[in-house]
Amino acid sequence: MKARKYERFAQARRPRSTRLREILAYPDIDADGAAFVFSPAEPPRTGGAASDDTLLDAYSNAVVRAVEAVGPSVVRIHPMLDDPRVQGVGSGFAIAPGGLILTNSHVVQGAARFVVITAEGRSLTARCVGDDPDTDLALLRLDQKADLPVARLGDSKALRRGQLVIAIGAPLGFEATVTTGVVSALGRSLRGERGRLIEDLIQTDAALNPGNSGGPLVASNGEVVGIATAVIAGYQGLCFAVASNTASFVIAQLLRHGHVRRGSIGLVAQQAPIPSGLAKATGVTQGYAVFVAQVDAGGPAAKAGVREGDLLVSAAGAPLTGLDDLLRALDHHSIDKPAAFVLIREGRLMTVTITPRARRRG
Repeated sequence: MKARKYERFAQARRPRSTRLREILAYPDIDADGAAFVFSPAEPPRTGGAASDDTLLDAYSNAVVRAVEAVGPSVVRIHPMLDDPRVQGVGSGFAIAPGGLILTNSHVVQGAARFVVITAEGRSLTARCVGDDPDTDLALLRLDQKADLPVARLGDSKALRRGQLVIAIGAPLGFEATVTTGVVSALGRSLRGERGRLIEDLIQTDAALNPGNSGGPLVASNGEVVGIATAVIAGYQGLCFAVASNTASFVIAQLLRHGHVRRGSIGLVAQQAPIPSGLAKATGVTQGYAVFVAQVDAGGPAAKAGVREGDLLVSAAGAPLTGLDDLLRALDHHSIDKPAAFVLIREGRLMTVTITPRARRRG
């Protein structure tokens, strides 16, 4: 009896022959006589989802193309210091024909001349055209005629968090080193080694090390979107780069004046999104504005009635969607000239008149 019980149990677990016949007997000829062929060894395709290998190849190809486009323009910079015991190294890259090289201001401090090592290994010398510690940017010009490949500055305003970026430089003196990461945040502010507030920084987790300073941060399309400037020691993934839009403004000023002449309204600010409800209530169409974090007592902004927490929307009719827009609004033309600033405060639009003053050098 026990044996019959197990036999019935085994029969119940066997697939029914009628169901098997239904599957095998499924019509393989349609009404027009076309045959359907099924291959039991090959599972059906699910709509072309990319495999891990395909995605990895696409990622690698994007990095390789960007490095091939910008890498030849990257150089290693050695300041020629009076004290031979003091060794320094930084990075830079050519931005225009004639040997014009963009790097960091802190790389050039304390030196008048520099040894520049190209990607091909050539050793050249250069002098400083001008530097701007407020943005940690500086320009060098080669003493010799050298036809260096030129990198193209892109639009940093088009960056988005999570976007792929590639850092190229000479960390620890190893030239042509490449690291990758993503844009972690935009519109950051950071105080430099000498206490200056560097604004409109790109935060990235692309690894930067001593010697990377002044090297390019490159988007996957081969355009430079940032200039490596700082690393938070002891914290992995906290690296910063000056936005390329800020660099474009600074380059023009350095070439014209040797330093950056700009106005000041006496505040500390950062880029901030405008909440959709607030934008709808005020009729503002732009997605970002300039958030006022601190107002200097007695400064032009304070005299005009600007308060902490205000959102600056426009200056002299030009929209302020980030700190680079504010820097442009406070160029040398703005000094001592009253300008209308539109701001949002407590859900209402307001207009104040601010007269920028000349910003003190250093």
